[in-house]
Amino acid sequence: MELSSPTFAPGGEIPVRHTCEGEDLAPPLHWQGVPDGAASLVLIVDDPDAPDPAAPRTTWVHWVLYDMPPAVAELAEGGRPLPAGTREGLNDWGRHGYGGPCPPIGRHRYFFKLYALDKVLPPLTRPTKAAVEQAMRGHVLAQAELIGTYLKRRP
Repeated sequence: MELSSPTFAPGGEIPVRHTCEGEDLAPPLHWQGVPDGAASLVLIVDDPDAPDPAAPRTTWVHWVLYDMPPAVAELAEGGRPLPAGTREGLNDWGRHGYGGPCPPIGRHRYFFKLYALDKVLPPLTRPTKAAVEQAMRGHVLAQAELIGTYLKRRP
């Protein structure tokens, strides 16, 4: 599978519009190559450089989507409307939805990870990244990754 965004190149800077310093809208995403036999898709966006890329201590979760239909090939800017049947997990702010880059120090990397699964996940009581990853274990048919970066302009 391949995952891309028309607003930033792989390894490139995520535009301000998609961060806490802008409108905090999810970037548009496009993908292709979902394998035959896929029953659902999962998207996880996280930052392994938190809080400081020179001394990372945690991976901060920005967005979790699961049970996206495999026929879907894109998410619009802002991530809305979500494709029918898609469920949202909790980000590390404890809420559903996208939370854009807002690094406290240094340039961080943001990993957009798309997984094709051979099953639809059951409804999860507390759908955190960890819970979704646990539920999808052993069911990943393919995956794709897009990395963007961001350095906060204002302290």
